[in-house]
Amino acid sequence: MLIKRTILDALKKHLDRPEITIITGARQVGKTTLMKALQAHLHETGKPSLYFNLDFESDFRYLDSQESFLRKLSLEAGNEFTWVFIDEIQRKKNAGLFLKGLYDMQLPFKFIVSGSGSLELKENIHESLTGRKRLFELMPVTFTEFINYKTDYRYEDRLLEFFNTELDKTEIYLNEYLAWGGYPGIMTEHRGEDKNQLMNEIFSSYIQKDLSYLLNLDRPDAFVKLIEWLSHSVGTSINYSRISNDIGLSLPVVKKYLWYAEQTFIIKLITPFFRSRRKEIVRAPAAYFCDTGMLNFAAGRYGIFPKTLGSGTGFENFIFTLLYEKAMQSSHFVNYWRTADMAEVDFVITGRNKILPVEVKYSKIKRPKISRSFRSFISEYEPDKAYLVNLLYRGELKAGNTRIKIVPFHDLFFMGL
Repeated sequence: MLIKRTILDALKKHLDRPEITIITGARQVGKTTLMKALQAHLHETGKPSLYFNLDFESDFRYLDSQESFLRKLSLEAGNEFTWVFIDEIQRKKNAGLFLKGLYDMQLPFKFIVSGSGSLELKENIHESLTGRKRLFELMPVTFTEFINYKTDYRYEDRLLEFFNTELDKTEIYLNEYLAWGGYPGIMTEHRGEDKNQLMNEIFSSYIQKDLSYLLNLDRPDAFVKLIEWLSHSVGTSINYSRISNDIGLSLPVVKKYLWYAEQTFIIKLITPFFRSRRKEIVRAPAAYFCDTGMLNFAAGRYGIFPKTLGSGTGFENFIFTLLYEKAMQSSHFVNYWRTADMAEVDFVITGRNKILPVEVKYSKIKRPKISRSFRSFISEYEPDKAYLVNLLYRGELKAGNTRIKIVPFHDLFFMGL
């Protein structure tokens, strides 16, 4: 059984738009599966399509030039309007200019392309296709997608009811998700040994293909060490000098490698929220992983289920991915807050004149208690509301004019920012 991805409906709607549809994301998150699902949808509605995968030399040769590609399209499609899929577009040199030229010819073709987050895809295509494309970023399988898959879609329209009723099952599924992450291929494997092997293959392929081959990375061994370093420092302010000393890279190379890691969907860097340069951290970003499974793999604990409620790094990272997805859909930003005297708030959602602090506790709260740092932020900025996210407790407190909503993590799926 395939895992249903919620992004599919938005992609189907965009099939009728003239702009180029671009699907980006890390290796093995399901881009090709989505492309095939879109093609199947077109087939069901009687619309013609062609599919090219640049991982295959037999397809790659057709895209040697615009002229040779158009000859192939004309041969296969004739004069009929056709939807054209190009998978692994990052393998095409100057892909952005290549697609721009095709689009500007106003041909009877709709292009749908996908590729992993190489610099060729993220930069050249962005620059060349301004106003000519819509970008869809595919993240690993979300927790709600995972739950629906695990429960055979019986509660697809009643997930909140499921969470509130099946507390034990929800915790079991959460621990499984935190341990293994959201790569579709890993979710559909049943044995832990097979999951471990596949994650190792995913990471090795990423280093060899995206970094060493496509980006000509000169020190892949040092890049791996950087990812390992970040896995032990999730959510903390990045100290470039310390990374440079620990790994043996110059500061410019450290910053370049961090940028590579973000552009290829391994991590997301979030910046500090501040108003006072004197009192608050204003520059150093913090890193979170796009997938808790990749985080665990880099940290050397892949597939190990949380044993105590005190080990909350993976849970905090999980909440980040949830908030990031919501922010991405609603034009908000995820920041963090630190002060010079070490007060901190895990996340601050900003945008549309809104400030929403979010504190994360990987525990089953019995009595609500607000930390001094959280109170300090609320006192300073007086937001309308704030969230304290935990495993089970649901309630509400007041601090001044701020409503502090204490919510179990699964409530966030149904809350707007």
